Amino acid sequence: MIHNALTVFQVVAVLGCACSCIYYSICLWSAARFLRERKVSESTSAVKSFPPISILKPLKGTDPDIFEGFRSHCLQDYPEYEIIFGVSDPDDPAIASVQQLQREFPARTIRLVVSPNKLGTNVKVSNLEQMLPSARFQHLIVNDSDIRVDPDYLRRVVLPLADEHVGMVTCLYRGVAAATFGSQLEALGISTDFCPGVLVARQVEGGLRFGLGSTLAFRRIDLERIGGFRSIVDFLADDYELGRRIAGIGLQVRLSDVIVETYLPAYDLRGFLSHQLRWARGVRDSRAGGYIGLISTYGLFWALATLLSASAAPWSWAAAGVTVLLRLAMAVVVGKSVLRDASLVKNLWLLPVRDLVAVAVWVASFAGHTVTWRGDRFKLKNGRLFRIS
Repeated sequence: MIHNALTVFQVVAVLGCACSCIYYSICLWSAARFLRERKVSESTSAVKSFPPISILKPLKGTDPDIFEGFRSHCLQDYPEYEIIFGVSDPDDPAIASVQQLQREFPARTIRLVVSPNKLGTNVKVSNLEQMLPSARFQHLIVNDSDIRVDPDYLRRVVLPLADEHVGMVTCLYRGVAAATFGSQLEALGISTDFCPGVLVARQVEGGLRFGLGSTLAFRRIDLERIGGFRSIVDFLADDYELGRRIAGIGLQVRLSDVIVETYLPAYDLRGFLSHQLRWARGVRDSRAGGYIGLISTYGLFWALATLLSASAAPWSWAAAGVTVLLRLAMAVVVGKSVLRDASLVKNLWLLPVRDLVAVAVWVASFAGHTVTWRGDRFKLKNGRLFRIS
């Protein structure tokens, strides 16, 4: 009986290695496609018209280097745009940074909207719905409060929207970690796990069917066609849902060649695990099939399982070695070449820890339906948030 169970576990572990190797190969292929497209775009891109843009930035509390992130949006090489910040609390500490920005850039159109009404459980989307009437322009960009961008960001992001068949443009991002262990693990996961998954989804599914909170660029008329922000005001993964609904009306969601930065909080280990669990349960509810399939992509876990189940037989070292090499190659190509993550190589030694933690989080994500978001606890059901009193 024990021998049979061990044999079954060994077979499963070897299959896990094989599936992981296939997945890593697809990641490398997807990254190569993205790099080729970016090279062509950088050499040929030219915007003939520059539609005025309203940037909407909902805020709650402060983020690391929040002012420098705000400031980068005021240094855009773009003819006409406005920045609208929104808070739900008139005493929100982020307001001070907005006021400082207004003083430094008096010629730039920068407005602050206080949105006291709670239209749903997702406060960010509730803010957006109440900020929207203040936006003057038809082209909209929503991005997270901790995003920092280059001066050509608006020019490059708006380019695909010149095509009437494109309904949304979104961006990959790299994490800039604080000095804490949890923050470094978070940044490593973004570069070597999350973003590779986005590239694979783009290739395998024939295009994206979701958006990323780092950048959501779209037209007001298309937002109205899907019911506006109010239609997603109770969803946790609002960026995913917005992209999914725009794709659902027959428009393309295009991945820009722009890479932006997100400045990560100084997570301790508990904070890191809480954030990972919230993200995992959000993805589980949004993309259940793909999320369940993630277990087949945890190559370092399956490599270790193969070695243990085979008592470190020579063939098991070969299987584990190929899996580990492909994992490292994928991490370096996506993290270094695609995202240009300067900290990737020096933090690569943390990859086994990060990947094994990811397996534990994946298992734990099925053990409940509660998430913690900016200090508040919610129950998650079919992607919607329900506040726990």
